[in-house]
Amino acid sequence: MPRNRRLTASAVAVAALSVLTAACTGQSGNSASDDPDAKTTITFWHGWSAPSEVKAIKDNIGRFEDAHPNIKVNVVGNINDDKLNQALRAGGSKGPDVVSSFTTSNVGKFCSSGAFADLAPFIKKDKIDLAKTFPKVLLQYTEFEGDRCALPLLSDAYGLYYNKDAFKEAGITAPPKTMSELATVAKKLTKPKGDSYERVGMMPTYHGYETVVDHYMSSWDHAYFDENGKSNIAKDPAFAEMFTYQKKLVEDLGGFGKLEKFRSTFGDEWGAKHPFHTGQVAMQLDGEWRLGMAEDAGADFEIGVAPMPVADDEADSYGKGFLSGTIMGIAPQSKKQNAAWELVKYMTTDTKAVVEFANGIRNVPSTLAALKSPDLEFDPRFKTFLDIAQHPQSSTPDGAINGATYQTTLQDFGYQYEKGAVKDLQKGLEETAKQIDRDIEQAK
Repeated sequence: MPRNRRLTASAVAVAALSVLTAACTGQSGNSASDDPDAKTTITFWHGWSAPSEVKAIKDNIGRFEDAHPNIKVNVVGNINDDKLNQALRAGGSKGPDVVSSFTTSNVGKFCSSGAFADLAPFIKKDKIDLAKTFPKVLLQYTEFEGDRCALPLLSDAYGLYYNKDAFKEAGITAPPKTMSELATVAKKLTKPKGDSYERVGMMPTYHGYETVVDHYMSSWDHAYFDENGKSNIAKDPAFAEMFTYQKKLVEDLGGFGKLEKFRSTFGDEWGAKHPFHTGQVAMQLDGEWRLGMAEDAGADFEIGVAPMPVADDEADSYGKGFLSGTIMGIAPQSKKQNAAWELVKYMTTDTKAVVEFANGIRNVPSTLAALKSPDLEFDPRFKTFLDIAQHPQSSTPDGAINGATYQTTLQDFGYQYEKGAVKDLQKGLEETAKQIDRDIEQAK
């Protein structure tokens, strides 16, 4: 599931979560007393809504019920974080037992507030070796400060899509591997048309469908916070380098105003008229789902897939990328937590379940065994994303007690800087860092 769709309501979700610190105190250690072998029905809430996704969920739940004939699962779909938070606050028998979320950046809030139950006792009881089960980054974004309140349920890896026909026409023989190469190729592929464009090599603005700050930052070695938990964005040179690079690329491709005017002609990000599908952009930073969507939309050119280019002085890290995914946990108020754990364990750690689910919704598997399974069904180009998911230097944003707030603050700064409203980059980063620190202190 595309990450930007997950973050659309992240600000609302963070605000809603703020009341959970007092409202949700149930933990598995004092409430998991049900018999998992007893005949029971549990309720699972998830966010998928597309027909193919709903079918994949239904099929996976069917396999679980076949393996656990005593447990029936009532499935409720199309649940966003706002609806989920309301249910967790309200509690009661009509609420969910098993919960999932697309917003990995809210795990810090989920764990620290007790919104999701502690999974450590269940993991210990079943002797699951997490390090041997999941890639490192996925383990990082499903816990916060040592609290394990979620497990990964499929993942997303981001790379670079490119129009091979446009490359051939321009005499470009291979996808760019460094950010300077990306800029050169983007300029070469751009075709002006009057005061607009026939095509841009890449839409570099922060509203350009997935070209957001944290996705760009995955091309640099960086740290959002220092060892004391303070914002590091004004001290780590990688951030200034990225913002400088992006702004220059915007200027080199025609300027913010001209690019944004062209962007207003783009079709919906999730529809057939996405600008990569239509040939309006020749390169697109995007997740693994874009390949299937472009094929389904009938794109009339050959599609290439590669890792996103990396900073010039980090060329040896080429192959890495941005990772996120779906998380799964247990509602702390559930009276059926042992039964709920059986579903969480099955969907997140059973290799066949993970592989079949990944095949069903065309996402990246979330376990090490599933990533190497011969039963994975995918276009050969999809292997790029499997490799990115396992690259040791792939990254995801750090967790925070107030969830995605610091990312939203940094993204808002990016909007102001790229359009020229902020003139002094270093001063702007320093002020933004102070705001991030104030927000985190307030959340504490």
